[in-house]
Amino acid sequence: MSSSDLRIVSLIPSATEIVAALGYGEYLVGRSHECDFPESVRDLPICTEPKFDPVGTSSEIHERVSNLLREALSVYRVKTAVLADLKPTHIITQAQCEVCAVSLSDVEQAVKQLVSSADSAADIQVISLQPERLADVWTDMERVAAALDASAVGQSTAKSVIERLQARLQTVETKSHPTIACIEWTEPLMAAGNWVPELVTLAGGKSCFGKAGAHSDWMSWAELTAADPDIIIVMPCGYDLEQTRQATAEMAAHAEWPQLKAAQTSRVYVTDGNQYFNRPGPRLVESGEILAEIIQGKPVAKDRQPAGWELFKQR
Repeated sequence: MSSSDLRIVSLIPSATEIVAALGYGEYLVGRSHECDFPESVRDLPICTEPKFDPVGTSSEIHERVSNLLREALSVYRVKTAVLADLKPTHIITQAQCEVCAVSLSDVEQAVKQLVSSADSAADIQVISLQPERLADVWTDMERVAAALDASAVGQSTAKSVIERLQARLQTVETKSHPTIACIEWTEPLMAAGNWVPELVTLAGGKSCFGKAGAHSDWMSWAELTAADPDIIIVMPCGYDLEQTRQATAEMAAHAEWPQLKAAQTSRVYVTDGNQYFNRPGPRLVESGEILAEIIQGKPVAKDRQPAGWELFKQR
């Protein structure tokens, strides 16, 4: 298959960014309801939708998603009719988190419906990503590149892109290693895992919670106060800066909050987790730069815009 024949549908934001970074953005023909970067993808047909109301407090959204999962239901649905119209050659999805995007099983079921219909006789290649560490992200980029263009030129280009990204993630040499609590959900509390602890270490900090390569896990307020981190960085999954400000304000209303060192010393930061930390793609590099800026207290990449983080100002 030549590159001109590619028709790519990405059903997870990180995959959309991977496709664009590798130079295949022009061949994207469809996206998930959450794919919004780069800007050019916003006009593409939307192929997924949530089965729950995504508007509300952290606790309300958690309860809605939990209810669906308790009933063994998918959190999102695939718009099979839209896929049929798009006639994709490749569909990229994920098998890492059933809350992050449509599941692999949902995509496989949709593809079965497509290939059994009279209107869709072409083979569709499904690429499923399951990153748990930074190394997995680079491997996923290689896999996507190989699936889209297995030629020597295509592989060489992908290798160059990955090497440039890796070069920006250099370990910070620092004498002090402040303790860091990265919060991926605020009600109930969840500590960020997977690639985030790695990024914290590279940025010069010491992660209090979460284990590199392990899924994010729930934690209690007792555990948070016992760890009493030097710095708290809030990065709720799917939340932009404004939503994170609100979620952090709700978290700061807990009785245990004033006891925390980070709250007392004004070292609580809010981030755009949706655009950065929650997306295991090329912009994890910028996520690492954000952490370094917060931990070291100085810019580490002058050309990086927008900032994507700010000091939490408690009212």
